[in-house]
Amino acid sequence: MSLAVAEGRIAQWLDASAPVPPEADAIECNGGLAVPAPVDAHIHPDKTTWGQPWLSRRPAADLRALIANDVGAQQGFTASVADRATALMRHAVTQGTRAMRAHVDVAPVYGLRNLHGVVEAARRLSGLLDVQIVAFPQLGLLSEPGTLDLLDAALAEGASIVGGLDPIGIDGDLEGHLSAVFDLAERRGCGIDAHLHDDGEPGLSELLAIAERTRALGMQGRVTVSHAFALATATPDRRAVAADRLAESGVALTTCALGGDPVLPVGELRRAGVSVAAGSDGVRDAWTPFGTGSMIDRAHLLAYRLDAATDDELSDCYSVCSEAGADLMGLASTQLEVGDHADFVIVQSPTIPELVVDHPQPSLVVRGGRLVAAEGESLA
Repeated sequence: MSLAVAEGRIAQWLDASAPVPPEADAIECNGGLAVPAPVDAHIHPDKTTWGQPWLSRRPAADLRALIANDVGAQQGFTASVADRATALMRHAVTQGTRAMRAHVDVAPVYGLRNLHGVVEAARRLSGLLDVQIVAFPQLGLLSEPGTLDLLDAALAEGASIVGGLDPIGIDGDLEGHLSAVFDLAERRGCGIDAHLHDDGEPGLSELLAIAERTRALGMQGRVTVSHAFALATATPDRRAVAADRLAESGVALTTCALGGDPVLPVGELRRAGVSVAAGSDGVRDAWTPFGTGSMIDRAHLLAYRLDAATDDELSDCYSVCSEAGADLMGLASTQLEVGDHADFVIVQSPTIPELVVDHPQPSLVVRGGRLVAAEGESLA
């Protein structure tokens, strides 16, 4: 079986005897399974050490200590943001990733250096990887004077989404933080993607406040909350109420299944009508020595953390790491039907549930109808 592709779209499924249509190219499956290309809906490529010497990480007791360690590590890197981000992003392409939402640190200590580096990395990989950039206030927004102006500048220089971070836990001002972020998003006509690590009732109050502002301002479908640990750890009844509010307001969520962090109950939330996608988060950075840049690996980790067992549960984890991310980023969906965009990978697995369990490296990666990687090696 093979796929005929033409002008970046799937033209026809072919059996062994069928001729290739005129003006089309044939992609041979070689007994493998064709699946929609993965999408990394939450990653920090500006922080990575991918391709660089080993970084020994320092212990950290809390989020503020992790942030401080990260600042110190980034200031000591000798390779440029552009080169480090390019190395990780190119590797992600070889692992099948068609698109990523890149959160980039914007703070007085960095200025717009990280932003410009990731913009350059995205330029280098143009045609291979779709990149949305989030201007992310990692050190705080209100608590770091000058950050709001830098976020505004970042949205004029390559970022297309404004980020937020723990309005209570970091900034200590829920209403002030949300007003600053939503006002900037309204003025710039952009979306929002806010990190919420705050747990318990503070975290739930932040989540519900974001949902309410989103609904009131008519921003349904343009706001994402990343991590949402409080929702993952909430009691079932509190989670059900929050899920209903999120679904009503069109607020999406991303989860990363990283380390010991809480993981969102993907199936439960999707059944409630909440859009949930997944990402790598940090990859080989000052926060963690782990991460592979592969969303096929991430689907495996997500399934493992959720104790997925049935075929439907396992397949749902792959969907979260592929088509759900495409939907979140506003990209064209591909179900591998004739006329769909030809963004897919070939894997040596009989079924999607087995793909999630075995998490093999793609044997072929096709982007826009073009063969761009084979067996982990870039061809473009």
